[in-house]
Amino acid sequence: MRNENVVKFGQINTIEGYSYLALVFIAMPLKYLFDVPLAVKIVGMIHGILFIIFCYYLLIAWRESKWAFKENIIFFIASLVPFGTFFTKAKIKTYELKSFN
Repeated sequence: MRNENVVKFGQINTIEGYSYLALVFIAMPLKYLFDVPLAVKIVGMIHGILFIIFCYYLLIAWRESKWAFKENIIFFIASLVPFGTFFTKAKIKTYELKSFN
């Protein structure tokens, strides 16, 4: 049986990771190198919403999967580092199949 909230967390983890990369490597250079501040406003807003959703599913998945608090901190800190969320994907996959009784 798959834990659907962990699956959703894994999906939002990936999407939020891509939005962070878009913000840092596309929108910010557009703002500072080409004077297009609207790029950061749009991508930043999307990333912010995705980050809030990420935090929500992180808490829900943590509660249901009963992984250690240390894991929760690692997932959160990884989301603050570019490419960090992609290094946690394998660990999230292991929790998708664990029982959440």
